[in-house]
Amino acid sequence: MVLGEQTLHYYLRVFSLTIIISLITIFLYSFYILNKHLVLKNNLISINKGANIEDVLEKNILNLSILEIQLIKIYFKINNIFNKMYFHYGDFNINSGSSLIDLISIISQPSDIYIKFTIVEGWSQKQLDLKLSKYFSDFKSIPYQDIIADTYFIQKNSNFTDFVENIKKIKNNYFNKYKKNKLLDKYSENEIIIIGSLLEKEGLDVEDKRKISSVIFNRLERKMKLQIDATVLYAITNGNYDLERKLLRRDLKIIHPFNTYIYNGLPPEPISYVGKKTLDILFENNNSDFLFYFFNYSLNRHIFSKTFKEHREKLNEYRKKD
Repeated sequence: MVLGEQTLHYYLRVFSLTIIISLITIFLYSFYILNKHLVLKNNLISINKGANIEDVLEKNILNLSILEIQLIKIYFKINNIFNKMYFHYGDFNINSGSSLIDLISIISQPSDIYIKFTIVEGWSQKQLDLKLSKYFSDFKSIPYQDIIADTYFIQKNSNFTDFVENIKKIKNNYFNKYKKNKLLDKYSENEIIIIGSLLEKEGLDVEDKRKISSVIFNRLERKMKLQIDATVLYAITNGNYDLERKLLRRDLKIIHPFNTYIYNGLPPEPISYVGKKTLDILFENNNSDFLFYFFNYSLNRHIFSKTFKEHREKLNEYRKKD
């Protein structure tokens, strides 16, 4: 009986020792696998939405066996349970000589690779749609008044909805910065965007936009028609601005809600995307006595006047020289 107990204790010790040695072996092997230098197919790893850790490893790492992949899968699941670790999709830069622990740490954070996405001030909706189509498969046209034309940085494979919501917030934050500006006592945010869009299509540079903005404000206060050519061009081309000729006198008579030669006040909506710099100019509240202007092709600039008489004289002088 004693011999039987001794035999049992012996086998239990052997079994326990085997378990301990096995666990130590697994631990050391796992430690080795997780810390060994990776052989990457490419330093830039792309992870598509819906991919799993096996897909990531098999597509991007050369020196891993099936057993090693399974061990990493277990390690990742354990971390997912206890540390709420999960990987993101997008593009990730992995340095040569990185370990699996480094890799998992990097892909468990949002992608640090961003694409510069520039919305050019004065762009039409058609122009922005063309650019959006290159980055998003599910994009929709973005209304002019919803965003500010600027340079943004987005992650590759970003969600279109998230992208739009983000740049909408940037626009809202911009206007919050100016919420005490006296311009907002006279005009709504949407009206300021509309005025800004007129400047984008009419103005040549900062100083030119300052003068044109003062003309627009002066004419609005006096209940005068704005008579801005860009609104006629918008009306004729349905916002595409692809008219391959100069505007004619008959064009100014087109019956269209955007034609500021026919209708008083601002157009019902913006006629282009508006940039931050142009909005900054508007919030300067530039003042002048100018009420009229026209474009002088020989001088390649706008000529401004305070009265209609002065405007006609300058216009006639220009036409004689032309």
